[in-house]
Amino acid sequence: MNALPGPTTPASDERWRFIRDVAVFQVKMLLDNLRDLVLMPVALGAALIDLLIRGEREGTLFYKVLRWGWHSEKVIDVYSAIENHPAGDFAIGRDYTVDGVIARLENVVAREVEKGGTAASIKGAMDRAIDQIHAGTGGARDAVVRTADKLREKLSGDAPPGSH
Repeated sequence: MNALPGPTTPASDERWRFIRDVAVFQVKMLLDNLRDLVLMPVALGAALIDLLIRGEREGTLFYKVLRWGWHSEKVIDVYSAIENHPAGDFAIGRDYTVDGVIARLENVVAREVEKGGTAASIKGAMDRAIDQIHAGTGGARDAVVRTADKLREKLSGDAPPGSH
């Protein structure tokens, strides 16, 4: 006689939620990447049209495409599965976002040009700024390296006794 499965346990519910989150994440990543694949040429086309045909303001079509991309990113919401999980060591300061790093490097170049700097002095200033950025992100980078090392140990079975 076949026994009917009993009510689900909290661990079982958590497992199915995890499986669902993995599947939904994969679908969202696919949608996100398809959107990006379409958005890249459309944004370049809009920018080219904006350069050739003057609109009501500079970049009208391009910024409309960006708004559409921003809106679709919010709709897809790729990382929504982690909304109820703690951030851990992955909090990122504004200075270390792509926009923050670009702004920092642009400021370095602008200051050097204003001072009448040569290509060598601009290169030196950029090297110093990049070194500062690396120093500021060391904690996050170290956390990623530690996590990768632990994962590598577990997968290879070479972990020291008691570390599992």
